[in-house]
Amino acid sequence: MQLKNNHLDRSLGLLHATASNMSTMVGIGPFITFPLIISAIGGPQAMFGWAIGAIIAISDGQVWAELSTSLPGEGGTYIYLREAYKKYFGKLIAFLFIWSFLLSGPFEIASGFVGMMHYISFIWPSLTETHLRLLSFAAGVMTIILHYNRIKFVGTLTLILWSIMLVTVASTVIVGIIHFNPAYAFAFPKGWFSFSWGFVLGLGSATLIAMYDLLGYYNICYLEEEVKNPGYVFPRAIIWSVIGVSILYAVMNFLILGVTHWKIVANSTHIVSDIFKNYYGQNIAVVVTILVVLTAYGSIYSLMMSYSRIPFAAARDGFFFDWLKAIHPTKHFPHYSLLVVGAITCIASLFDLAFIIAATLSSRILIQFIGQIVALTVLRKTKPDMKRPYKMWLYPTPSIVAFIGFGFIFISSGFEAISLGILWLAIGGGFFIYWAKTNSEWPFPIKISGDTLE
Repeated sequence: MQLKNNHLDRSLGLLHATASNMSTMVGIGPFITFPLIISAIGGPQAMFGWAIGAIIAISDGQVWAELSTSLPGEGGTYIYLREAYKKYFGKLIAFLFIWSFLLSGPFEIASGFVGMMHYISFIWPSLTETHLRLLSFAAGVMTIILHYNRIKFVGTLTLILWSIMLVTVASTVIVGIIHFNPAYAFAFPKGWFSFSWGFVLGLGSATLIAMYDLLGYYNICYLEEEVKNPGYVFPRAIIWSVIGVSILYAVMNFLILGVTHWKIVANSTHIVSDIFKNYYGQNIAVVVTILVVLTAYGSIYSLMMSYSRIPFAAARDGFFFDWLKAIHPTKHFPHYSLLVVGAITCIASLFDLAFIIAATLSSRILIQFIGQIVALTVLRKTKPDMKRPYKMWLYPTPSIVAFIGFGFIFISSGFEAISLGILWLAIGGGFFIYWAKTNSEWPFPIKISGDTLE
């Protein structure tokens, strides 16, 4: 009789972890959303939004670094929230995170597919919006198929895509340096530096999009059981990724502003391709476009790998549908969970990009980011003797900065996005009550059958 090999393989090291995080961060985001940031604030002053976003990400990166090494386990945020709030509302908070993730996670991945297709339209401008959405859907199906491999193969492919990302960013930076024009970079509109309500709203919108582009510095935390020596790897992969990518973004976007007027940037859907076409012609622009598409795909590929572990971890602990805890008998990855995340991603890729970004952030900030910041403080107070391979520098300053920053982003997301996030969580609360009553979980009394607790 052949025994089932029901485990996950620890095959990923520091290089794989850093590559996964950076590939996720430098996906399609800066290549397609920078025009949105410029439009939101109306000029080169949009770089302030990037600076604020970077400060928030670096601060929050320390939250992730401490939590991931203090509370190891497959599933990341799910584990941190469950354990931090265990005494009171742990089951509810953990459940709501999984619930919000089922909206925000796949929508985040879908944004990469949609943005990727915007660049493909540079090569084939005859493609209609319907064509682009169908191509996004098809790319989602292909990504699911590619993930049906051992984690070692997935890690190797991640490294390849990460290398392509570095080449793409480096090419953009080099062209920006060669053709940099200070008159473009500092073409501030009249009266831009005024602390009016409009300036604050524009800065908030720019910061929101910048933070969306920086998402992913924690990607590897969802794969703890597939990483070698996570206590050593996680803090370094997180901090290196967020600092490295923040610098890359700042340099790349400043240089983009220096090679073309910000009004042209604001109206472009494939700005990097347009810049290369302007200076080097159509053929070179097509090559760069292909590199941008592959860079975006690296982000998508890494995200689907890590996000598929979250429903799996919750199901394995009895917090979600039991069948989602299944591990592929020969490839050793949670294949049913991958199929669920992949299927929702394919459906989400049929929506408009602006709606996808709003859905991603509005449903995630309250439970995941703010919830984790509070969780770290709770654990510091309730479990001071907990083993912490990494401790936050200058605690609690980074937590305070991240908390205020995410609050500012949430308020700046607008009425529709805020309403969507709150409504989705309210519906999730209803499902939790149903789930808790069905399974005799908190806040409902535990059923007793004979001498056995059910």
